Amino acid sequence: MITTPFTARATAAEVLTGTDLSGRTVLITGGSSGLGRETAHALADAGADVTIAVRKPVASPTQVGRTARIRQVELDLADLKSVRRLVEHWNRPLDALVANAGIMAIPTRRVTPEGWELQLATNYLGHFALARGLHSHLAHAAAVRGEARLVVVSSGAHRNAPIDREDLQFEYRAYDRWAAYGQSKTADVLLAVGAGQRWAADGIVANALNPGFINTGLQRHVDDDTMRALGAMDEEGNLIEPDYYKTPAQGASTSALLAGSPLVAGVTGRYFEDNQEAAVVADGGHGVAPHALDEATAEWLWLYASRDLD
Repeated sequence: MITTPFTARATAAEVLTGTDLSGRTVLITGGSSGLGRETAHALADAGADVTIAVRKPVASPTQVGRTARIRQVELDLADLKSVRRLVEHWNRPLDALVANAGIMAIPTRRVTPEGWELQLATNYLGHFALARGLHSHLAHAAAVRGEARLVVVSSGAHRNAPIDREDLQFEYRAYDRWAAYGQSKTADVLLAVGAGQRWAADGIVANALNPGFINTGLQRHVDDDTMRALGAMDEEGNLIEPDYYKTPAQGASTSALLAGSPLVAGVTGRYFEDNQEAAVVADGGHGVAPHALDEATAEWLWLYASRDLD
C-alpha cells in the first residue's frame, strides 16, 4: 500500500510544497472551477505549464500566483468531434493529463449522438478518447523524463455500481441517475487500470482517485431533498458543509499529488483517497470496490469503447 505524510485535510498546494514542476506540461479537463481550478493553480504555482480544457473558454487566461498563466482550450467531453479537435491541435509533449471534468445525477436518461448514456459519455468515454488520442504525447514526455501520468477523478459512488456488460447504456433496465453516475465512476477507475496495463511499457502511469465530498458545480443536477439528506443544505435551501466535507483546495489535493508529486513516481493502476492508496473493500465504507479493479472488465470496457473511436 502506498502511503504519504499528507492527511485528508491537506490542500493541493501543500502536497506539492517543495516540488519543482518547471518545464512540465499538464492538461486538466474542467479546470475553470471547483476541483479542477484548485488543481490547476497548485500545479501552475509549482512551475508546470498548465492548460485547462473547458466547454466555454473565457476571454483571457487565468492569472495564477505572481507570474504563471494558465492556458485554455475548448472541449466538450460529450462530443467526440470536440475531443478530436483538441487532440489534432495538441502539438507538444504532455507530462500529465488530469481527467477531472464530470457531470452527476442527470435526472432523465439522455444519450449522445453515438448512443452513449450522457453521464458515461462525459465522465468516461470523452476522457478515454482524449487519453487515447494524446497517448503519443504522453509517451513522448515519458521518453524525455522517464514518466508521464494519467490521473482520473472518480468517486466513492463507484462502490454501488459495477459495470453492467449486458446493458451498459440503460437501454433495457430502468434508468436511475445514481446508478448511472456510479457506473460512470467505476468506468473511470477501470480506465486507469486499463491504461496501466497497456501503457506501462511506454513509461505512462495511470491512477484514479476519490476527492471526497466537496460543494462544487458538480451538484447542480442534485435535487434539494437529496442535498438535505446529505447534510449539505438547510431547510431554507442554503448550502452548508458538514464536518466530513472538504474545501475545494483540500478535495484537489489527491489530484495534485498524483499529477505532480515524486512520492508516487512509478505507481500505476491504483485508486487513492485522502492522499493515500485506498484499501480494497467488498462492502461499503471507504476504499475501492473489487469490481473497479478487475483487469478483465477493464479490458472489456477498453475494447467496447474503442469501437466508437476506430
